[in-house]
Amino acid sequence: MIFFDKVIKKYTDRSVGLNGVTLSIEPNEFVSIVGHSGAGKTTLLKMLLAEDNPTSGKVFFESVDIHALKSKDITKLRRRIGIVFQDFRLLPDKTAYENIAFAMEVAGRPDTEIAADVPHILDLVDLNKKAWNFPHELSGGERQRVAIARAIINQPDLLMADEPTGNLDPSNTYEIVQILKRINDLGTTVILTTHNKGVIDSLGKRVVTMEKGKIIRDDSRGKYVL
Repeated sequence: MIFFDKVIKKYTDRSVGLNGVTLSIEPNEFVSIVGHSGAGKTTLLKMLLAEDNPTSGKVFFESVDIHALKSKDITKLRRRIGIVFQDFRLLPDKTAYENIAFAMEVAGRPDTEIAADVPHILDLVDLNKKAWNFPHELSGGERQRVAIARAIINQPDLLMADEPTGNLDPSNTYEIVQILKRINDLGTTVILTTHNKGVIDSLGKRVVTMEKGKIIRDDSRGKYVL
């Protein structure tokens, strides 16, 4: 599904984001990417979104060279990718329901689909009772669950979660991880970046470890080793 072919990203002679990364991720995999700050994790995600271009090498999504796509085709590609951030990035003047519905509206989905799908997704992330609460009325864990629901409402092939538990306590962290596992079990490929050793060790899934722009470990059922 995803293939990085000897990807190098140089910002300056002294600043290298990726240094010869070759990585493949199969459909429906759950892959955690770990590494210290500056290891290249976020650069890797930006390459998949075509927000950044490689200095050399290629990135493929289902055999398509992402960075050879035209602008309109990049937009189509991004619709197949959901992304969750550490800081939630919810619209403060919209309720949980409206934040999720807005993602469907932007994608041109009809009102009938929105009315049918949003309650279902809210139920999937255990927030059906908070549908009409605004972000400031929700806990950090609840806001992150809204962000996840918004990211998957258009049924993406890939969900990228960039440090989604970074601002959460252990209890909420556990709930978010369980939701990500549930989404993966339903057939969505998940890429998770995290510094949280407990999250990685509890998952028992594939772990890719990065350091200074390079992949230094790739374990099919790994633990957090740095």
